[in-house]
Amino acid sequence: KEPETYAAFWKEFGNVIKEGAGEDFANKDKIAKLLRFSTTHDDSSEQTSSLDDYLSRMQEGQEKIYYVAAESFTTAKNSPYLEVFRKKGIEVLLLHDRIDDWMMSHLMEFDGKNLQDVAKGELDLGELDNEEDKKEQEKLSEDNKDLVERVKTALENEVEEVRVTSRLTDSPACLVVGEHDMGAQMRRIMEAAGQSLPESKPIFELNPSHPLVARLDNEADEERFTELSRVLFDQAALAAGDSLDDPASFVARLNKLLLELSI
Repeated sequence: KEPETYAAFWKEFGNVIKEGAGEDFANKDKIAKLLRFSTTHDDSSEQTSSLDDYLSRMQEGQEKIYYVAAESFTTAKNSPYLEVFRKKGIEVLLLHDRIDDWMMSHLMEFDGKNLQDVAKGELDLGELDNEEDKKEQEKLSEDNKDLVERVKTALENEVEEVRVTSRLTDSPACLVVGEHDMGAQMRRIMEAAGQSLPESKPIFELNPSHPLVARLDNEADEERFTELSRVLFDQAALAAGDSLDDPASFVARLNKLLLELSI
């Protein structure tokens, strides 16, 4: 009832309330109404939007509440996973507190709407995708079958699956996790805490309309094809906020390709 007063309260105790969303199951729905988020609606790091605010701005036919979790607001705001959502004008919650991914694993739905991590599973916008969009995705998958198989062979030890995607408009590639796998941010937190986790490989998605992916598709030299595939894979990991296991090799590989292009 007093937004400005509550905004000051949220800055001090917001993370405590977020803990309640995961620990106080009996009052989870009441607590969810108290949560505040940054969103693409105003692109501000200030957490001022409630889930009710988000619902009031949802597009007609929108079936889910979309969110992206990252280590910082800047990483979240510039995430490649947002590209198609910005293109279609679909609002996305920008989660940038360390507790957020854990909280969302307990919250899961609000007012009958499922909460969907945009970096998980295949992109499915439901009724927000028209028939033309769906036919275009089917055509992309069919036209790029050979490229997908080549990249999967080149990165067979690093990826679970390779596929083309329509979720990207400006980036050449991205990494996503399986629909039921642990989120990337939560996995990083668990690993930093020394927790032992089962091995998990990401899904590598390619944007076939990007010039670099077109260049990759036309590369006849298999060694260079593999090198370029690895560069795109590492770039996608960096864009998602991950660190590289071997950054020196990434730099050497990138420098080699840049020298070849300059000759």
